Formats: sequence, C-alpha cells, structure tokens
Amino acid sequence: MTTTTTPQVASRWSRFRSSYLLYSFKRDLVAQLSLVVFIALVAVAVLAPWLAPMNPYDLAQIDIMSSELPPFWIEGSDPAYPVGTDAQGRDMLSTILYGARVSLIIGFGAVALQAILGVSFGLLAGYLGGRVDAFLMRLADIQLSFSTLMVAIVVGALVKAIFGGATFSAYAVPLLVLIIGLAEWPQYARTVRASVLAERHKEYVDAARVMGFTSRRIMFRHILPNTLSPIFVISTVQVANAIIAEAALSFLGLGMPETQPSLGSLIKSGFDYLQSGSWWITLIPGLVLVVLVLVINLLGDWLRDVLNPRLYKG
Repeated sequence: MTTTTTPQVASRWSRFRSSYLLYSFKRDLVAQLSLVVFIALVAVAVLAPWLAPMNPYDLAQIDIMSSELPPFWIEGSDPAYPVGTDAQGRDMLSTILYGARVSLIIGFGAVALQAILGVSFGLLAGYLGGRVDAFLMRLADIQLSFSTLMVAIVVGALVKAIFGGATFSAYAVPLLVLIIGLAEWPQYARTVRASVLAERHKEYVDAARVMGFTSRRIMFRHILPNTLSPIFVISTVQVANAIIAEAALSFLGLGMPETQPSLGSLIKSGFDYLQSGSWWITLIPGLVLVVLVLVINLLGDWLRDVLNPRLYKG
C-alpha cells in the first residue's frame, strides 16, 4: 500500500509546486497578506472560547457597572478591558471574537447551502435541458429580479412572524443560514448551467453515455469536476456577501439577537450610543467586519484571475 500511494502523493505535490496557482500566489503580495489576515481572523474566531477574556454568553461574568468603558488608549479605560465594554458591560474583545465566530459560521454555512442547491439545479438545467431547464432558470430569473437583501428580509420577517421572536432567537444561526442560502442559490445555478452547456457535448461525455453510465454519474462524476473553477471563485465572493447579509439583517433586527453577538448585532447594539460618545461599541466591530470582507474579496479577485485561462501567460 505504501509503495503505491507515496509516489502518487509525491506526484501531486510536485504538480502543485510547479502549478501556476502557486506561482501566481508567490508573486502576489496582496493575496499573501489577505490570506494571512484571513487565516488569523478565522483562527482567533475558532479559538474564541480559549482566547476571549470572558464569555459574553455567561451573565454571571457581565458587570453592568462596567458598561461603556473606553478602549485602553482613551482616558478612563480599565486594563481588564483592552478595547472597552459595551452598554451591557460585556468585554468588547470577547464579544468581537465570539461575534466573528458566529458571522463566519453563518457565512460558510449559507454558502454551503447555496452551493448544494445551485450546483444541483445548474447541473439538472444544463444537462437535461428542455422543460427542466426552462422551469429552473425562470425560477432563478424571478428570484434574481429582487435584491438578495430584499428576499432575505421578506423570508426573515415571515419566519419571525410564524415562529415568533423567541423561537427565532433560539435558532437564529440555522435560520439565517437557511434564509441567506435560499436567497443566493441562483448565482451558482446560472454559472454551473453555462459551464454544463459547454461541456455536455464534448467527447468524454459522449463516451460516458456510450459506456452506459447513468445521467447522475455523468453529471456528478464527469461534468461537475470540470466546472469547479467558477464554483470556487463564486464561493469566495459569496462568503463575503453572506457575512454582509447577516450583518445587514442583524442591523435591521431580523438577524442575530443582541444576547448572541455577531458582528452585525454588535454594530447594531452600539449604534444608539454613538451620540453619547461610546463610538467604539459600533466602530470596532465595524472595522473588523470591513477587514474580514475586504480580505475575502481580495482573495476572490486573485483566485478569479488565476483560474481564468484567458489571463494565463504561460
């Protein structure tokens, strides 16, 4: 077993080292910095329970008498709270770490749902064609005629009205994943459909049909691997869009509740205190959100350029 797998692994590693992907990454300082910042943000978010000075979900650790303390560089700060506290007396550093964790979970979860729905519908529409194609693409066109945020607001308001505010708050994360995922699947469907239309008449697909393979196997085992490049690019951008959508919904009161911090709910919770001078409650989570979305978009732009064969210089 070792003698057969080791050369394969070595061969794959050798191909990766000589690939244009790695070559381009080594020459792109912006992509390198973006990846480092993104990995750092993901790491501190994942390790929030161990890195955060306090647990913002634990009411016993919250001291209302310590509310609205400024960051360490402003007079009147407390060394125990390096970036200050919010109006509830929660440590801002802890809430940002936990909030970034929630935002990333929603972002990646929503994109996973979008990809599953969009890729499946795109494969069916492009490969089967006919009425299936017409129905799925008209459904996508109808949804795309509305803005993503509008669809998310309508669905979120309906879910909140049907199940009630308390139930929505208790299951806010999976519900937001569902809402944002359902609002964005057409992006994947249309892209995958276009790729399938270009692939389905090629010789390897005809050979698979002649060999008697099922349509399901041809779509998922043969055509889908040749459409992964645009899927990777879309996924990178969609993670940033999903995080922004969650922040927007939370700011409008249709997302995460203030008792369960996300970057969006943190921005909303401090918005009412801007005029009182406690600007850090909104500004610092807002800056973290901007940096997170920015590095994801920069990585997406780099990946789009690298995976675009028209830009390959050889």
